[in-house]
Amino acid sequence: MTLDRRGLLGAALVAGAGLIAPAPLANPVLRAASPPPPSGPGNAAQPLALRRALAALERHSGRIAERDRIGLADFAQHSGEMRFMLVDVAAGRIEKSYFVSHGRGSDPRNSGFVQRFSNRHGSHASSRGSFLTGDAYVGKHGRSRRLHGLEEDNDNAFARAIVVHGADYVDSDMARRHGRVGRSLGCFAFERSQIGEILERLGPGRLLFVAD
Repeated sequence: MTLDRRGLLGAALVAGAGLIAPAPLANPVLRAASPPPPSGPGNAAQPLALRRALAALERHSGRIAERDRIGLADFAQHSGEMRFMLVDVAAGRIEKSYFVSHGRGSDPRNSGFVQRFSNRHGSHASSRGSFLTGDAYVGKHGRSRRLHGLEEDNDNAFARAIVVHGADYVDSDMARRHGRVGRSLGCFAFERSQIGEILERLGPGRLLFVAD
């Protein structure tokens, strides 16, 4: 679905090239999330989220070898929305949207909204910012992909074993019945029926960006 997203993405590319990264906060351990805005129609990424993701792609160009496609998790949206998007940068369109979990440490009351982020071991929280996709492997969750944090807000991701994997607690039927999907321990968990497609399309050497 393009949603006039070709024009939106084109504008975002221009705007993103000149966007300056915000200065890091004083305390890098536990960060409050921005207040969640109401979800827009069509589960579309907000323009700001796209601009920030594309700016991150440019900012980390020396680390990101594959620049044709990026993953964007818009954690300003509720977990009952398809808030993870694969963005085809070359074609100028959003390829597909998916349900994705956030960490239970980011949402202690299980509201469906991210309340805070953390880079701390044992926090069970999601981290924000730019991740580099790494190798695929088969672990306790089945087929998975490792992630490397590129910024102060997420540079413990590899050591924390924050990865992309499938999970039974992320399911479209669950989202429909309960209005939200389940929470992870900080990983990006997807529907098991779709994890193979996601791992293939978001291969190694690409950007996964978390907006808030």
